[in-house]
Amino acid sequence: MQTFENIKQALFNLDHYNLKVLAASSVGIGGLLCYLALKRKPKTIPFGDGWWRVGEKPPSEDTTIHSFVVETSEEMIRDLYQRIDQTRYTDSLEDCRFHYGFNSDYLRKVVSYWRNEFDWEKQVKVLNKYPHFKTNIEGLDVHFIHVKPIQRAGQRVLPLLMVHGWPGSFFEFYRILPMLTNTEEDVVFEVICPSIPGYGYSEAPHVKGFNTMDAARVFHKLMERLNFSEYYLQGGDWGAFTTCNMAQMKPECVRGLHLNMIAAQARGLVTVLSLLIGRYLPFLVGFTREDVHRIYPYMQKNVYELLRESGYLHIQATKPDTAGCGLNDSPVGLAAYILEKFSTWTDFKNRDLKDGGLERKFSLDDLLTNVMIYWTTGSIIPSMRFYKENMGTNFQKRVDNITKIYVPVGLAAFPHELMHCPKTWAYSRFPDIRSYTYMARGGHFAAFEEPELLAKDVMQFVKKVEKKRLK
Repeated sequence: MQTFENIKQALFNLDHYNLKVLAASSVGIGGLLCYLALKRKPKTIPFGDGWWRVGEKPPSEDTTIHSFVVETSEEMIRDLYQRIDQTRYTDSLEDCRFHYGFNSDYLRKVVSYWRNEFDWEKQVKVLNKYPHFKTNIEGLDVHFIHVKPIQRAGQRVLPLLMVHGWPGSFFEFYRILPMLTNTEEDVVFEVICPSIPGYGYSEAPHVKGFNTMDAARVFHKLMERLNFSEYYLQGGDWGAFTTCNMAQMKPECVRGLHLNMIAAQARGLVTVLSLLIGRYLPFLVGFTREDVHRIYPYMQKNVYELLRESGYLHIQATKPDTAGCGLNDSPVGLAAYILEKFSTWTDFKNRDLKDGGLERKFSLDDLLTNVMIYWTTGSIIPSMRFYKENMGTNFQKRVDNITKIYVPVGLAAFPHELMHCPKTWAYSRFPDIRSYTYMARGGHFAAFEEPELLAKDVMQFVKKVEKKRLK
């Protein structure tokens, strides 16, 4: 017999399809009745407020928006070169490729390019291609780029906020921006890309506790300050968590939410049944053939691989300042730490390559520009602290993790994302899925790797939402 708590856990956040499967199994009619009794009503998470400086919050806040320009200096470049020239390398093990982390032999080649060919002054001009701004919110100078579209006759302009993750930055979106702000479609986007506080050119919090819900609130305030009352959201990695929180806080402001990392799973008995049955009879649990291909063998793809790739997470979620000291002092150490993620998280198979497959999807100029954003701002430690602030308590029981998201949602499932979430599981968190796409290629850094694919998926999702709104 199933206990009441077992049934409650199994039926928590179920979608209609999984409910039918479960009702026909061991839980039966009793489970169905419990589901109807326990079904959660839509709700939001608290908006709250914050102050991220030492001392009391002043009675009034400066809401001015200032233009900002990325700058460099000869002194900055001299210091960088001096540190690079003093780097101590360790020889790689024979045939280790990227299985031990960033291969030292290839690292020497990357650093040689960085030292002798990479032109930071040129890349600063690239960064300044789009308008940058800063404004003070909750005591922090928040950086963002704001790209207005080229509007053609008959086009509707829709605001879109795009949020990056770690170890990325706002620069991840530079390749996709032209595809969103200059289109032949009946809609075109006005895009805002902020830097999460503690990342890049956004000021880091000065007190403990700043997490994704705080970032979400700050970004809502940013959009309000820009005079937007309704807008679309897009994100991956921490950007996915932050935009989800935005949708939970003020759903009335969110026209739609598009994610390229899907943080949702069915819980309890549903998951067990799905995994036991899904490989052999996928249609019974709502899996497609593509789901089966991406999920199984389950232990290999969802347990062992994550254990291999989550060492950084345990460090950053517990003692970020310790490891961060070395990274903040050594540009080569910082580059190795960051670029290894752009290798492995693009495709786990890149671990088998001597060069980590880095230049298959990215140019060294783009990769090193992202590293330089971290280096020149000294933001690696505060960016790592974001893990501790989010995972220092019971992350799974936090209010945002037990609250559904009811705005229209579009999901782009990239084949080399760290974990795959089938659509039937995604319903447990997102009841209103308007679009779910099995992307043809790409991994964790969708906008950076496959900007055209991501732009097309964002566009088709938004058009579906807008079409229904106009009816």
